[in-house]
Amino acid sequence: MNAKVERDGGTTPTDKLKYAISVLIVVAGIAGFYWLSEWPAPLRGAGLFGALVVAAVISAFTSGGRAFGEYLSESRFELRKVVWPTRPETLRSTGVIIVVVIVISLLLALIDFILANSVRALLG
Repeated sequence: MNAKVERDGGTTPTDKLKYAISVLIVVAGIAGFYWLSEWPAPLRGAGLFGALVVAAVISAFTSGGRAFGEYLSESRFELRKVVWPTRPETLRSTGVIIVVVIVISLLLALIDFILANSVRALLG
């Protein structure tokens, strides 16, 4: 983990303005999607997608956006350290899990059967 000693002081007024513009662009994209119903659906969908992309790009230039980008970068770096199982290990583990699920299902079915018959016997 990468512990930072210095932290940003919070959101600046410029960042708040960028967030507001991003929200307005998203709202405009959604409104355009529904108000321009006479347009073809693929064109309306492309407009909405474009609005979302533009809003994401504007948000990426805020302190929160940069922090999120750094988080994604560090996550990618950590993912490279993961030791992924080989195909035989995966198949073996999957087999064990399937067998355990079947055994537990049978045990639960047996317990249910015993309890149901016991209750039927008690109630007559």
